[in-house]
Amino acid sequence: MSKTQYYAASSLDGFIATTDHSLDWLMQFGSLEGTSYDGFIREVGALAMGASTYEWLLRELVKPGTEHAQPWPYTQPAWVFTSRTLPRVEGADIRFAHGDVAPVHRDMLAAASGRNVWIVGGGELAGQFLDAGLLDELIVQVMPVVLGGGLPLLPRRIVTPPLRLTSALPYKDTFAEMRYEVVRA
Repeated sequence: MSKTQYYAASSLDGFIATTDHSLDWLMQFGSLEGTSYDGFIREVGALAMGASTYEWLLRELVKPGTEHAQPWPYTQPAWVFTSRTLPRVEGADIRFAHGDVAPVHRDMLAAASGRNVWIVGGGELAGQFLDAGLLDELIVQVMPVVLGGGLPLLPRRIVTPPLRLTSALPYKDTFAEMRYEVVRA
């Protein structure tokens, strides 16, 4: 049974990026080697991300049209939620979407073929999936930094019922990964 998961890194005070969408604070911790990422991504059949996340990937990792250009990092189909026209990445299965996440989620589940759907970011997009009753799990790597402000992990109130902690693991003597199940009322 596939799950729709929001897998993200957060500062200790609950931010996934600075107000200018920078992840420099996170990049200081290096590669994802030795974390749960490799196992996680093997189970992912489709991805969703917002325009800012997509633009960050283009600017910081893919760098199309530069001498440092790299291929798109995902083999799975990726849906980018945006109201703007954004550049495409040659050879990548990227689909642009806007509006209600529910009909797009149905397409994502079909494309995932029984594997999981990953909400890459940002927090507002994950919140839209939560609002629609489509988010099953949060996987949060809490990093040992305090940003004091920025873009929140999940800009929603979740009080009753609360999320259910399913695991908490330390990694590299640096951060903790917590997994939460979204409990339906």
